[in-house]
Amino acid sequence: MPHSRIAVTGSTGLIGAALVRSLRSDGHEVVRLVRRPARTGDEVEWDAKRGYVDVAGLVGCDAVVHLAGAGVGDHRWTEAYKREIRDSRVLGTAAIAAAVASLDEPPKVLLSGSAIGFYGDTGDRAVDEGAPPGDGFLPSVCVEWEGATAAAEEAGVRTVHARTGLVVAREGGAWGRLFPLFRAGLGGRLGNGRQYWSFIALHDHIAALRHVLDTPELSGAVNLTGPDPVTNGEVTAAMGRVLRRPTLFTAPAPALRIALGDFAEDVLGSQRVLPGRLLDSGFAFAFPGIDAAIRAALR
Repeated sequence: MPHSRIAVTGSTGLIGAALVRSLRSDGHEVVRLVRRPARTGDEVEWDAKRGYVDVAGLVGCDAVVHLAGAGVGDHRWTEAYKREIRDSRVLGTAAIAAAVASLDEPPKVLLSGSAIGFYGDTGDRAVDEGAPPGDGFLPSVCVEWEGATAAAEEAGVRTVHARTGLVVAREGGAWGRLFPLFRAGLGGRLGNGRQYWSFIALHDHIAALRHVLDTPELSGAVNLTGPDPVTNGEVTAAMGRVLRRPTLFTAPAPALRIALGDFAEDVLGSQRVLPGRLLDSGFAFAFPGIDAAIRAALR
């Protein structure tokens, strides 16, 4: 998509900010959707809860990338925060999809965020995009989240659901919280450490988003995970190797349940998710292994 106009929600988050930098460095015009009145020419106002989007700001966009949503691990999962997690995704996506569908000349593609939480706990079983949704809160949120793009799909817009795994990055997200602990020598296994973590280096995640935008054959669900999921115990060992720190501590499952509430079940759950459609479409990972992904984050 040479020199395109691309709209992005969630542009201040870990992934959104990195994507905006990547797009602009290649000469693309990026319009950022913000939850306040626009202050500059590259901003467009929107409000997920009110279902409002300043549609005029999307005119001429070749693509819309929708990444906004309340952080899953930012707070203890009270019933109120679980509603926030759901509403921020479902209502926001419905508003973006409706705005896209209302344009006389809609963008070529809507790339909408989703998560590998769609699959629930898969245990040792490897799954790809053909697997059905799992059971529980996060799978139900992901099903509604992806369904909220219906208006754009019905308008004929190529729509992709980017099911993101655990992004290995120093600046934020779950891994951003791990690095200080492991640097201090306080890192260790979570629970028994046998649960699979489907990770992806931030560099590869951004490259995969760009690949999806540039690949017209891709629509529907696409897993954004690395090709080689590893267990939490293997992650712990890799963090110790790369950072040269001991990893003697363990967070027992009961303690995690007390500290995190319902979210603990997802931390302790196992998700062995493979990027089948990315690989089939020719995408090549720069940092496929866990040690390489951790070192890339440190650079």
